[in-house]
Amino acid sequence: MDKKVLLIGKQKSFMMNAIVVGLQKSDYEVVTVAPNKAAIEEIADRPKIYIMYLGELTQDDVHLFDYINEQIDSERFILYLVGNNEELNLAQSVIGKEKIQETYLRPLDIKLLAEHLDMVVDYSSLDENLRKKVLIIDDDGAMLRMMKTWLSVKYHVYMASSGKIALSFLNQTPVDLVLLDYEMPVMSGPDVLKKIRDTAKLCSLPVIFLTAKDDKESVMKVVGLKPAKYLLKSMPKDKLISAIDEFFTLQDVKRARE
Repeated sequence: MDKKVLLIGKQKSFMMNAIVVGLQKSDYEVVTVAPNKAAIEEIADRPKIYIMYLGELTQDDVHLFDYINEQIDSERFILYLVGNNEELNLAQSVIGKEKIQETYLRPLDIKLLAEHLDMVVDYSSLDENLRKKVLIIDDDGAMLRMMKTWLSVKYHVYMASSGKIALSFLNQTPVDLVLLDYEMPVMSGPDVLKKIRDTAKLCSLPVIFLTAKDDKESVMKVVGLKPAKYLLKSMPKDKLISAIDEFFTLQDVKRARE
């Protein structure tokens, strides 16, 4: 992925200019465009990273948010939003939260934004065969899409909306980690993990529960099935991703010592 971004916003604002200058200092090519569908579609070969500066955008600009919400599914760009709380809430009332990579409150730390973009660019250059493969199992479609958005920067992500679909997939496709919801209809998370542990080719597969269930009884129920971790969906994004990163880091260290 090239170090190139599409910056959407009111062209003459101080913050737009500051973002351009700040990213250019970090060697990014910044293509600026007015916040409307026609202007965006006039740009040929659009970058895969979109930054939308929400300053001065109002309820009258909802049509733009609708357009972005639809296009992100087909064009597969990575979306960042910059604004105050009111602006971010307005945008996220239209654009699905599961489609947004990151939000930034004003005043913007442009250096931090550049660091986050660098990570995306660096990981995109990795050989696909070197990426860890993660299967997310959850009956909540929005949760699946949100986790895919967050994790796809670093990992090759697969999704399954039921235990049955997941088990069929795992029997055909090797993965490095399973993120498993606890409560699902027909086949619960513990039931899925039991099937994994009872299947010879899958029995040592690392499984992390990712769930809203935080009571001691639920945790103790699955201890014997040896999940690698037990993470809560309510965790902040950075802590959740860090926990998954840490799991893989420790695994790599352990393998290096063997």
